Amino acid sequence: MTHKYWALIFGIFGAITCSSAIAQQASQSFCNPLNLNYRFSYDQSSSYREAADPVIHLFKNKYFLYASKSGGYWYSDDMVKWTFRSSVTLPVEDYAPTVETIHDTVFFIASTGVSKIFYNTDPLIDNWKVYNSRFPIHMTDPALFKDDDGRVYFYYGCSDKDPIQGIELNPKKFLDTIGKPKILIGHHFKDYGWEESGEKNDGGKDGWNEGAWMTKHNGKYYLQYASPGTEVKVYGDGVYVSEKPLGPFTYMPNSPFSSKPGGFINGAGHGCTFQDKYGNYWHVATMTISVRHMFERRIGLFPAFFDDKGQLHCLTSFGDYPMLMPNRKMNYEKESLFANWMLLSYHKPVTASSELPGHPASMACNEEVRNWWSATTGNSGEWLQIDLQKLCTVNALQVNFADEASRLKAGNTVRPYQYSISASDDGIHWRSIVNKSKNTADVTHDYIVLPQAVKARYIKISNLQVPDGDFSLSGFRIFGKGTGKLPKAVAGLSVQRESADTRRARLEWALVKDATGYIVYYGIEKNKLYHSVMVYGENSLDLSGLNKDVPYFFRIDSFNENGIAKGMQK
Repeated sequence: MTHKYWALIFGIFGAITCSSAIAQQASQSFCNPLNLNYRFSYDQSSSYREAADPVIHLFKNKYFLYASKSGGYWYSDDMVKWTFRSSVTLPVEDYAPTVETIHDTVFFIASTGVSKIFYNTDPLIDNWKVYNSRFPIHMTDPALFKDDDGRVYFYYGCSDKDPIQGIELNPKKFLDTIGKPKILIGHHFKDYGWEESGEKNDGGKDGWNEGAWMTKHNGKYYLQYASPGTEVKVYGDGVYVSEKPLGPFTYMPNSPFSSKPGGFINGAGHGCTFQDKYGNYWHVATMTISVRHMFERRIGLFPAFFDDKGQLHCLTSFGDYPMLMPNRKMNYEKESLFANWMLLSYHKPVTASSELPGHPASMACNEEVRNWWSATTGNSGEWLQIDLQKLCTVNALQVNFADEASRLKAGNTVRPYQYSISASDDGIHWRSIVNKSKNTADVTHDYIVLPQAVKARYIKISNLQVPDGDFSLSGFRIFGKGTGKLPKAVAGLSVQRESADTRRARLEWALVKDATGYIVYYGIEKNKLYHSVMVYGENSLDLSGLNKDVPYFFRIDSFNENGIAKGMQK
């Protein structure tokens, strides 16, 4: 079919991002990946950090965050500042934990060869005890769910062949199983393109369906699952819906409802959907680096909602830029959490004290977490400097350390990163804006909101201490506002959807000279373009994860350091 045909079918409709009306202080913002103490792995083949398969659980007005291979878990009052709680009473070296509240008690289970269920009446205290030492199902990627009527269900599965399954549990008898497991979700990559294996859904076979999660909304049951693999950029979460907790389930054609294949860091799969204190829905998910090891992963947090037709959506547009944390009930269809701080550092001129071969300074500003700048040493005094090319307003920074040449493993004592950041108008006279010389927190994606915005052209980060190895940055990201004009709106969009394989489409548009990048929005209804892909430096995009024979609608916005220009609607 011709591009004109598909342009008529798809069109360019509606805006999904609107100005936020949240009256918030800037300190109440966050930036993905979450600013946590990602622990080094025990893996002896390489040194890398890992946290994945997250669950956020609201219990007695506190948020608890559990993740794979974490050595413990975190808690928070506001989901902005997290405190780590190490644990010796939980199997924190297992993958894919799940928790649920039953009668004011938290129950915990994780993927393990010998399945055990643990419980705790106060997870602030590391006093977990075994509730069931012989849970009969040996599985991977468990999910517990308590229904409104008190009945409890269990979902599980992690395979490129086997299905996602579910079974009822007996809350009056140690959560033992009732009956036999039911097959709930199979593999359908030939119909659902996002399930196809491969970095670009191009592997020609089924991916891994895994990471089940259940959410009940307005009397319906939403069974979520991840595919095609935790190590690829297209990792996302899809959803089936049913009138009953064990089905039968119907595929929701806007799947994957959670996906983030573009931008600085990618992936938004194997997570959980939950409500905050105000009733807002969120989706916390796994984000991928997967360079040193396929399980080198991080955690991202995104707003989510159910629309008027009961479809579940997750908003990942500008999903690794600063977002505001709301303190009230939100309407995500009309209100945005985007902080309106644009990226100032992309592809700007960079100089450094030294460069390791294969890791030039430019890699600190290319919006790709999978490569990085590295100095030749980890000595105090190594530095990197960015020229923003004009005076800009700087509101926040995200310092993403790369751990180059680290040999650290879980169990080692980890010295924290210590550094300082300075600003200058002329590159000669400097003033300190961030002082981390006494930092004691082991964080590798350090997000810093300045107490007051500063005007500067040059920003310089100087090393004082590294945990091990060389001073290295996968992203030295500077957020704020430039002083110029918005980019021009995108024009000349064409869409070519492959007639032989409608799971794939190619989008092309006229290059906007003054744009930093583009956001491609799309969806299965004209005014519900909740899927998005961020594109830097290109004026085309190949989408390979569409659902077969499902119509889609598109819009493309352009953006630069001064703001966003919405694409024309057709």
